[in-house]
Amino acid sequence: MSDAAAIPLRDRLIVALDVATPEAAAELVAQLGDSVSFYKIGLELAYGGGLSLAERLIDQGKQVFLDLKLHDIPATVEKAAAQVARLGATFLTVHAFPQTMAAARRGVGAAPLLILGVTVMTSYDDADLEAAGYAFGVRDLVARRADQAVAAGIGGLILSAEEVSAMRTRVGSSLRLITPGIRPAGAAVGDQKRVMTPAAALRAGADHLVIGRPITQAADPRAAAEAILSEMAGA
Repeated sequence: MSDAAAIPLRDRLIVALDVATPEAAAELVAQLGDSVSFYKIGLELAYGGGLSLAERLIDQGKQVFLDLKLHDIPATVEKAAAQVARLGATFLTVHAFPQTMAAARRGVGAAPLLILGVTVMTSYDDADLEAAGYAFGVRDLVARRADQAVAAGIGGLILSAEEVSAMRTRVGSSLRLITPGIRPAGAAVGDQKRVMTPAAALRAGADHLVIGRPITQAADPRAAAEAILSEMAGA
């Protein structure tokens, strides 16, 4: 359940380690030091040795978000989620299909791992959904996935900051809302289509912000992270 007031500021910032190797990721973690407490490991790094890195980060007292976007038959998802729970990760993503979310929730059991349903990726817009054969636009599909996530009993949603305010009203405090596609004012948008600044996302009701390139590709990653934390504190 969401209790934004109880989440320390540094735990609300999740830095995406979108790099190719554990060595590059470890160098970034060292540069960021104690300014960052929460890291996301996505598919590229996971397939390049990132699961071992995840274990090391957890041993160092960091929180780890495994962004694996699981989606398979229920038995496979359930067993995979159980394996991730044993690692001690904090968050795990699955695609927000009802069977998938329910299976992952069963796999976690009593472990503290929170399952997050990926609603509509922030690189998609209405035209992309239409091309993929969906009958819903972004906002309607996110709302449908939010209702299904609550029914499945999972911990939260991954969604664009543009949908956060409406979904916070819709689900109340029953789900954590985690937003990628966050860009500080003046930062490049890159391949994202639905973006928002850190302060605006928090004011809209986001619990956690996932930020990658504006920090990891900065000349001084620690200074970039601290500037974003200052902006978040002001929100």
